[in-house]
Amino acid sequence: MRKRKWFLLLLALSVVLTAGFSSPSKKKPPKPDDGIQDVVIYQNLPEVERHIAGKSVQMEAIKVYKDGHFTKTDDVKWSVANKKIAKITAAGTLTLTGKSGIAVIHAKSGKKSDTAFLTVDKKGKASFRTMKQKRYKLADYAVSKMTIEEKLGQMLMPDYRNWNGQNVTEMLPEIEQQVKDFDLGGVILFRENVVTTEQTARLVDAYQKASEKYGMFISIDQEGGIVTRLQSGTDMPGNMALGATRSSEITKDVARAIGEELGSLGINTNFAPSLDVNNNPDNPVIGVRSFSENPQLTAELGTAYIEGMQETGTIATAKHFPGHGDTEVDSHVGLPEVPYDMDRLREVELYPFQQAMNAGVDAIMSAHITFPKIDETKVISKKTGEEVSLPATLSHRILTGLIREEMNYNGLIVTDAMNMGAITEHYGTVDAAIMTVKAGTDIVLMPVGLEAVRAGLLEAIASGEIKEKRINASVKRILSLKIKRGIFKEESPDPIEDRIAEALQTVGSPEHKAIEKTAAEKSITLVKNAENVLPLRGLEQSAKIVVIGSTYNQDLYNAIKEKHAGTSVINLPSSYQLTEAQKVQLREADYIIIGSHTSNVAARLPSHPQMQRINDLIANYEAPAIAVAIRNPYDIMSYPEVDAYIAQYGFRTASFKAAAAAIFGEINPSGKLPVTIPNDQGGILYPFGHGLSY
Repeated sequence: MRKRKWFLLLLALSVVLTAGFSSPSKKKPPKPDDGIQDVVIYQNLPEVERHIAGKSVQMEAIKVYKDGHFTKTDDVKWSVANKKIAKITAAGTLTLTGKSGIAVIHAKSGKKSDTAFLTVDKKGKASFRTMKQKRYKLADYAVSKMTIEEKLGQMLMPDYRNWNGQNVTEMLPEIEQQVKDFDLGGVILFRENVVTTEQTARLVDAYQKASEKYGMFISIDQEGGIVTRLQSGTDMPGNMALGATRSSEITKDVARAIGEELGSLGINTNFAPSLDVNNNPDNPVIGVRSFSENPQLTAELGTAYIEGMQETGTIATAKHFPGHGDTEVDSHVGLPEVPYDMDRLREVELYPFQQAMNAGVDAIMSAHITFPKIDETKVISKKTGEEVSLPATLSHRILTGLIREEMNYNGLIVTDAMNMGAITEHYGTVDAAIMTVKAGTDIVLMPVGLEAVRAGLLEAIASGEIKEKRINASVKRILSLKIKRGIFKEESPDPIEDRIAEALQTVGSPEHKAIEKTAAEKSITLVKNAENVLPLRGLEQSAKIVVIGSTYNQDLYNAIKEKHAGTSVINLPSSYQLTEAQKVQLREADYIIIGSHTSNVAARLPSHPQMQRINDLIANYEAPAIAVAIRNPYDIMSYPEVDAYIAQYGFRTASFKAAAAAIFGEINPSGKLPVTIPNDQGGILYPFGHGLSY
């Protein structure tokens, strides 16, 4: 026994001595902890579309870190087994050969690796196998590792329209620091932020770089028509113009073009389309932002818009739930109420939203509107001290009970801007943020006083007023959507100059301008044409046309002047009064073309000076009066005796050019009214679907 002990002691000593005198070159250096938990193939993630459209697909790899965050990586070697089925490049471009079978795609980064399985059937349809392993549930893993501050940051989306009184067109150190300090998950851009294509691309790139762990939602309201934020690019006609076309194909083309332009700039989220059913002519805020007064047409074109947008990878948002179409109060300044019960709402207001949900819309935006027949809850108004109903944005019954449970929607819910008067005046900025999160909101848009709102929410979570489980559910939805749309931090992002070059080729491209032209021309609606005064074909060079109006009248004149040299203009002052010289000009005219523009009910009343002037032109001058409704098609309600009337639904250049082309017979108007135009007796002046042609 003693001999064995000595033997073991000598053996141990020899091992120690050998180790001490061994060559350093033979020792393996300690491996640094790089924090990488896993490397997974993007196409294996449950949020990702499994089917391949076309003959090739770009494979992507994602690095997953121990703290829960994940990034897109190029540090991967790609290979494929069964090259008879598919081939792959070093950069990860997978190309099908046209043969059926199973291709095994392998991705390796260091000692981490993943495998995807691609099946191609005999008809050539290719799809990736569904992978159910826990390693692919990145959103769940991230949520389990995030701090409560990081989670809350994902749910806040402020605007940086201005800073210290100046428009924000480039990243400022103060804003960059806020993105980091508050772990912001997204921002919204406005027209003040997006001046040129190059400048916008740089600003968006700077926001993404400012985020430390996760890709950011970069959002905007690029509806088309009167709500167009980009100052460069294609000015697509708005929703009501698309409603006049009656074309799902045109609508989808428009949305796809918008999505392509936004995507090229790095803007990944569009707060569009509006699915409000505009069945109230007195609506002060929706109007031509709506496709129609008809729920079925609104749903048909709305889903086409969503499909076109999301096909480009850009997030679409259906708004303003449950519907802002039948209101006479603007929620920017007041608190509208919709008095209808569920039977009516399901038939009209909710119908387009349900269809959008069924079609897989990425997000829903809530409205700051009360629906007392749905939610009877009352709170004390901070403005009046009286009881007021809860708007949809703050209502658990609507956001959770209706959207989640009854309508079976599990996508993202985002509030309308929380700085609107309907919220700030009655409910308070911090209290409203707490209420909307409790109600079921995923993203609080444009909170007033970011720091105070964040602190208030953190306190509510700490006290148990808001359960962390409620927060976790929202953050999981947010991260899942970011994964679905490929919104990641990138280890090796494309150089910004390359992105700018792509954007310059995409934004305002000839292809997009052609879509813009087609949509505008197909929307032009000839509502009235007494004694066939239109078209103005074959005019003598000596024929005198006077274009008269106020708002956007110069744009109308420019479009008419291109068609006929003998055109002059009268830009009316705010008083709408004529000089004696202008009266002479009108008496000598062969045709008077009137630019009619209204944005609210007051401007459309017969008593308004604009309408009084138009009726004067109709009654007291011999030349035929041709009115062009620049924005709202309802204007003719105040001057029904006009000789001819055209609705163009928007004030973008393409719409003016299309109206001029129709006036001179270069195109045959084919648009149909998307709304009913009532008369002043409560009847119908022109019905839904009305539209003349030559």
